[in-house]
Amino acid sequence: MGGHDARIDAVIFDYGGVLTTPGRTAIAAWTRAEHIRPETFSAALKEWLSRDAIPGNPLHRLETGDMPVEQFDRVLAARLRTEDDHPVDPRGLLGRLFSFMEDHPAMTRLVKDVREAGLRTALLSNSWGNNYPWDKLDELFDMTVISSRVGLRKPDPEIYRLVLERLGLPAERTVFVDDGKPNTEAAERLGMRTVLHDNAEKTRAQLAELLPGLEVDREDP
Repeated sequence: MGGHDARIDAVIFDYGGVLTTPGRTAIAAWTRAEHIRPETFSAALKEWLSRDAIPGNPLHRLETGDMPVEQFDRVLAARLRTEDDHPVDPRGLLGRLFSFMEDHPAMTRLVKDVREAGLRTALLSNSWGNNYPWDKLDELFDMTVISSRVGLRKPDPEIYRLVLERLGLPAERTVFVDDGKPNTEAAERLGMRTVLHDNAEKTRAQLAELLPGLEVDREDP
């Protein structure tokens, strides 16, 4: 978090790993259930998501909507092996992974509390072809930006500028919550305040330092 004096008018949240089960937890459960060698998945992610990843790689194309989910499933499956060295079925591959991601009740409560404190809320998500629970998200957020819908992905600064434009706010009057350090660093370079999410308790405490109307401890009724 940076040191700013401007008031905060909006909090922007990431989706996967922030409002849901942590990504590493879901991935571990999925690879165990399907007997996938986790190092084969980790190697693909490192190649496609590291700071020196080649632009336009399959995951980048998936997130910007340039590669259909079914095609990405096949590309990813070709990189995976089971514990007994068999190939992995590509059909519905990402859907099977997402089945291990669940909503995080404490983070849902936090978003609601931010709204009750009088602030606007926004969702900024790099999509992996997720089936977002829009019936719930539409009630939580004033606006949403999904990477595959706008052809941009975090940490491209243009996707943050798009969120700010749609909110009608300068960067210094927003806070961005994400579980990826490259994503929060990119937001900070634009002047946004940030919270690098680790768990709900820490994120609430850090937001409470920035938002006078937000309670640090909140007991659900």
